[in-house]
Amino acid sequence: MVNQIVDDILSPDVTFTGAVFKLLLSLVLGAAVGFERHRKGQIAGLRTFALICMGATLAMLISIFIPQEYLGVKNGDPGRIAAQVVSGVGFLGAGAIIQMKGSVRGLTTAAGIWMTACIGLAVGAGMYAIATVATFLIIFILLYIERYEKWCGLQWESKIVRIKVHGIVTDTAPLRAVFKRYGVHTSDEFFKFDYDSGITVINYLIRVRDAADFISLFNDIHECYDTASITLGNEVSM
Repeated sequence: MVNQIVDDILSPDVTFTGAVFKLLLSLVLGAAVGFERHRKGQIAGLRTFALICMGATLAMLISIFIPQEYLGVKNGDPGRIAAQVVSGVGFLGAGAIIQMKGSVRGLTTAAGIWMTACIGLAVGAGMYAIATVATFLIIFILLYIERYEKWCGLQWESKIVRIKVHGIVTDTAPLRAVFKRYGVHTSDEFFKFDYDSGITVINYLIRVRDAADFISLFNDIHECYDTASITLGNEVSM
């Protein structure tokens, strides 16, 4: 009995026992990746990644089953459905990318979705060891490469600094000097001059290390002008 179950699991043919094992394994592997994303507070979490991996596995099983079952009757291609998964899952990954004015978030999650779908295809094809190794490598990248980036100071974030100043600002050199002193890279600046109220609103698109001292930065910006408010966000606001 046990030998028969093992044979069904290792068989390249689609059997009920083998299919159930593959779906369960893809659930576990997909959930392992999704758990890490859920821990980071990403919208696509444990359930999403588990379903993606299982769906890709099921697509591969169907792709293998059709020519296996109808060989000689229909000209089936085992890779046809699987190929559509690789390209089609890109639309799902695109939904995980949040594009705001000045920043893009979710690229790592989108890449994880695509890779998890490939893991599901590998499980469906019976490549258990490779699928498991790929899962551990993904988790290693998401956990330990991130720590290495933080340790080396390689992590940068895109932010919007909104500065509201009393008066019409004609010279932004003092602001640029403050940003340079704190190692903040400015890529774009947007102005709004309200001549009736005598207010200037400046939005800076900046790239900054995740460990930046924004409190000290804002205090020094405040010293440059008669500043009414300074806001840190992800979208340009005028």
